[in-house]
Amino acid sequence: MDAISSREVYSNKWITVREDYIPGWDGQPALYSVVEKSDFAIVVPFDGERFQLVEQYRYPIDRRSWEFPAGTVADEVFDAEAVARQELREETGLRAGRMTLLGKLAVAPSVCSHWGHVFLATALSEGPHERESSEQDMVSRWFTRAELERMIRSGEIVDADTVAAYGMLLLHERGAE
Repeated sequence: MDAISSREVYSNKWITVREDYIPGWDGQPALYSVVEKSDFAIVVPFDGERFQLVEQYRYPIDRRSWEFPAGTVADEVFDAEAVARQELREETGLRAGRMTLLGKLAVAPSVCSHWGHVFLATALSEGPHERESSEQDMVSRWFTRAELERMIRSGEIVDADTVAAYGMLLLHERGAE
């Protein structure tokens, strides 16, 4: 559907916020506020018994958050698997011998244009992390499946991308299409 009109409200190298008027179902123009962000990759590092998560402070929710490694690139062509490998290496130091695409997620389709590409990382080897300066407070740790599921159920893990990626892994393990 094409917008009747569009106006950029704010922009930086990571996001653009715009207001679009589109034809409404009742014939009246409807206002949509849209956040444009580049796609991102989220990685589920699994060694066959444990999952590696990272914890970092998230300013918008004013708390530390356990999450699967994830990220994007600004001002570059997006290659989902390359970004997944880069984020895994930067945030955890892990290198994956195999990356399996589990699927794509529309994170907030009512307001945001970006997609998350979910990868399972296996055949892992360890090395030094290569964190960016903004990630210096980050820690990484291995968790068993039971610990991960307990953390999701208890609300210790609140990152929706992590919860959805784990759900995609469960479907993948069950052979669901």
